[in-house]
Amino acid sequence: MKNGTDSFVSLGHWPSAGSFGVNTDILATNPINLSVVIGVLIFFGKGVLTDLLDNRKQKILNTIRNSEELRGGAVEQLEKARARLRKVEIEAEQFRVNGYSEIEREKLNLINSTYKTLEQLENYKNETIQFEQQKAINQVRQRVFQQALQGALGTLNSCLNSELHLRTISANIGMLGAMKEIID
Repeated sequence: MKNGTDSFVSLGHWPSAGSFGVNTDILATNPINLSVVIGVLIFFGKGVLTDLLDNRKQKILNTIRNSEELRGGAVEQLEKARARLRKVEIEAEQFRVNGYSEIEREKLNLINSTYKTLEQLENYKNETIQFEQQKAINQVRQRVFQQALQGALGTLNSCLNSELHLRTISANIGMLGAMKEIID
């Protein structure tokens, strides 16, 4: 085994002129290998990488364009919504103003109606008072007239004799007959 290990270790000491071998010096071989791999990748992968980047760029541009279109549509819808909101606010204000004016108008109508009703009630009250006063005055007049008539009859009955009494009755009947003819 010693010969196999020696032969492997001795490979690192081979002269590089005109021969092929494996370099076991890790620090010397890594930068070279990396340079070769990167060079191969750049040479062969350049087209693929450029295509991937172009496709990605187009997707990003399309997304931005779509986003701009969507934003434009959203702005347009927002403006429409704002216009509708302004219109609704104006209508609401008109309803509020009209509602207040309608309420005021109804309030004034109710107040006027109440005043008219109170005025009518006052008139009815006054008419009732006048009627009752007239009724009371008529009753008093009737009683006074009855008492005066009774007093006069009492005085006449005590003062009159039967002949004077008959003449007075005849005169009164004559006056009533004349009054009847005038009325007819």
